[in-house]
Amino acid sequence: MTEFQATVAEQVAALHRAQAPQPALPLHLWAVDESRFGLQTVPRRRITLRGVKPIGAYQHEFANFYVYGAVAPRSGDGYFAAHAAFNAATFEDFVTALGAAHPDTFNVLLLDNARVHHAKDLTLPANVALLFQPPYAPELNPAERVWLALKDALAWRSFDTLSALQAALAVKIEALDAPSLQSLTAYPYLIPALHAQPA
Repeated sequence: MTEFQATVAEQVAALHRAQAPQPALPLHLWAVDESRFGLQTVPRRRITLRGVKPIGAYQHEFANFYVYGAVAPRSGDGYFAAHAAFNAATFEDFVTALGAAHPDTFNVLLLDNARVHHAKDLTLPANVALLFQPPYAPELNPAERVWLALKDALAWRSFDTLSALQAALAVKIEALDAPSLQSLTAYPYLIPALHAQPA
């Protein structure tokens, strides 16, 4: 177990204690990440007879968009938004909307060290704090498994437009109910952090 994994509960509690606008505001820990979705076909392995190569239609289109996602491992809540670009402005928009959608909790966001997450002019809502995982450790962020599940669900499908892809993706996201998101994201090392107390 890494030092980050061993101390994540203490780090979450410290953020809650130092930054929460109200001492009694309950904690909500989210795993946050972004992923690119585009018209280029998502390939996956297929089962065939021994010696038979799988055949699938592959679309070479490079138009794409980004989806921001936040998943709460304890409750199975999910919050997603599509943006045309991945930059500090769209990240701030996403975080602001997440904070507004959950005004009665202090929301700690576990996320990676992408440059946009560290933007100097980034303004966070009062009920949101950022907790950065160690560099080059995507395996520590359970949101990665959500993207894998969504891309698996869209594998080998072709879409004529980004709007059609967004519509299909929205259906898949809506199908991810709380038990599904909990099973994907409730990593054992995060369990103590989900119950962290500010005192």
